[in-house]
Amino acid sequence: MMRRMAALPSGRVTKWVILALWVALLVPALMLAGKLGDVEKNDNSAWLPSNAESTKVVDRAEKFQPADTMPAIVVYDRPEGVTDADMTKARADAQAFKGIENVVGQPQGPLKAQDGKAIQTVVQVHKDKSGWEGIGKVVDAMAKVGEENAGGLGFHVTGPAGYASDSIKAFSGGGGLTTITALVVVVILLLTYRSPSLPLLPLLTVGVALVTSEAVIYLLAKNAGLTVNKQTSFILTVLVFGAATDYALLLISRYREELERHEDRHEAMAEALHRSSPAIIASAATVAVSLMLLMLATLNSTKGLGPACAVGILVGLLAMVTLMPALLVICGRWIFWPVKPSYGSAGATDEGLWARVGTAVSGRPRVVWIGTALVLGVMAIGVFGLKADGLSAQDQFTNKPQMAVGEEIQSRHFPAGSGDPIYVVAKAASAEQVKTALSSVPGVADASAPMVKDGEAIMLGELENDPSSTAAMRTVERVRTAVHGIEGADARVGGNTAIALDAQEAAARDSKVIIPIVLVVVFLILTLLLRAIVAPLLLMATVVLSFGAALGVSSLMFNHVFHFAGAEASFPLLTFVFLVALGIDYNIFLVTRVREVTLLHGTRRGALMGLSTTGGVITSAGLVLAGTFAAMASLPLVFAAELGFAVAFGVLLDTMIVRSVLVTALTLDVGRWMWWPSKLFRHHDAPQSPVDESSLEPALSGM
Repeated sequence: MMRRMAALPSGRVTKWVILALWVALLVPALMLAGKLGDVEKNDNSAWLPSNAESTKVVDRAEKFQPADTMPAIVVYDRPEGVTDADMTKARADAQAFKGIENVVGQPQGPLKAQDGKAIQTVVQVHKDKSGWEGIGKVVDAMAKVGEENAGGLGFHVTGPAGYASDSIKAFSGGGGLTTITALVVVVILLLTYRSPSLPLLPLLTVGVALVTSEAVIYLLAKNAGLTVNKQTSFILTVLVFGAATDYALLLISRYREELERHEDRHEAMAEALHRSSPAIIASAATVAVSLMLLMLATLNSTKGLGPACAVGILVGLLAMVTLMPALLVICGRWIFWPVKPSYGSAGATDEGLWARVGTAVSGRPRVVWIGTALVLGVMAIGVFGLKADGLSAQDQFTNKPQMAVGEEIQSRHFPAGSGDPIYVVAKAASAEQVKTALSSVPGVADASAPMVKDGEAIMLGELENDPSSTAAMRTVERVRTAVHGIEGADARVGGNTAIALDAQEAAARDSKVIIPIVLVVVFLILTLLLRAIVAPLLLMATVVLSFGAALGVSSLMFNHVFHFAGAEASFPLLTFVFLVALGIDYNIFLVTRVREVTLLHGTRRGALMGLSTTGGVITSAGLVLAGTFAAMASLPLVFAAELGFAVAFGVLLDTMIVRSVLVTALTLDVGRWMWWPSKLFRHHDAPQSPVDESSLEPALSGM
């Protein structure tokens, strides 16, 4: 059955049927994929679970103010001191702001700073269905008003609306990210195959897979409540390009081998799919299952990222085992020009760089794996310096957007927390008691008089610190402790700072819960695939060690080279899932090939042969994946730069060192015990002799 299924994409008639089906699917997919931005939710409150305290405050505060508004803090400055004309302009601007679509309520101010060098106006902006993109348009319109006839008066929009505007502009570089990612893939494929035409097929197939994935995700977001945002979109692009191209590399490599053994290209592709698809499917399943486990997260943004990326992986897999084989067979051998594989030209597999690496490792494998493990362990020490406790608004950019400049000006001339207060809702009967408790908390600069309606009261607390700072979050924690202790008040604390705090705590909880589950599930998948226990345990240990080393080095780079202020709380979890799932990928590619050779020639020969035959293609796959994640640095966002660097470095570390040196040395040292307790464990090594891979045909046909 497996052979018959593998032959379908390469059939003389079915190849055209498969191509026609994908073309027919692509037409509606293009229409739906273009609507993905319509269902994105980019505000922090939408990412939180319904039981988060700040989410409950949003619901209870609706009777006092619309839940879908955010403040835009307008800051004017003149270093030599603002003039009466400046104040007149600020008043006129405040009236003009009211005429901008989605500006609601009365502006607060303008208010002159005590030092006389700045002016502040707070404007409430309604977030409509267009989300942050709509906020960005409002901020742009406000900037047009403020900068007109300014006469040298500085103008900036900061606060939550300013952050939303600059963030959406940063994310708008996603089109550039796609282009850069595609260029990286093309360059690496050109270097790998030295063919100007061959890279076009994987690139075309990946493009189809990406568009189809986005269409499916749009339908899930619109009809099944899946939470997606701009972060989901750019990670999806990178992951589909990287992982699907990896699958293409493995398929093309095996197809090229089979073209040297089969005169008919249809037979060659059928055999290539039959041989390579188990490893490709197993690796894709491992990544998809690991990503689906993110649905256990309480943070909606993380919970939505998992299934969205899993859809990308599965659609990429489907495209690479159906559309890609059909295209390769339709094009024929000429697609490999100028180095076309010819029938009967199968060469030796005991030559090349990775064969020499295997020979070097085989001399003293125990010394090699212990030494390599110790080096990786030392690299992992840097993990203790990782500051993954969130970033303030201005620290989330690798450059300095206008919002950050405005925030610096505001903090010099006004209380840092002005314009973006915390909200405390309580029972009306306890309002004065709650206000007294709020006013007494260190870090609260001022508390407003309670507003009472329908038995509920709300009061605003102005923070002394930047509302997006760690210090402000600690103030929120103290406020919660103070007001929660008031019996019968049912007091809850919300606002943007509280939302950020709840998101941070949810992300920390998710890491503690999901990481162990991912490890267990990946171990079970490996156990089923390899039908052994020892090999999965060792492979899991190598991947976890690789993850620790990658995170340790990344922490050192973030702190001492890039000088980032820290990392988002979700960074360790996402890095772990990507590195462990993708790292296991390469081990699956290697060890399944090792197992093939072991069936006839024993574990030692299997380890060396597996490394020499897969070394080149796995290295190329690692370079593709690392290159695509590194392309994330093109976005001016610290989160993107950090995740891109950590995954790219981890993938390179895994393909160059862990997979080629550590796993090979462990396999050579442990020997046939790698396969315990399966039947393969009882196979003793055959006498060392050159191995012609074609001799594996009888054994492999029964796999």
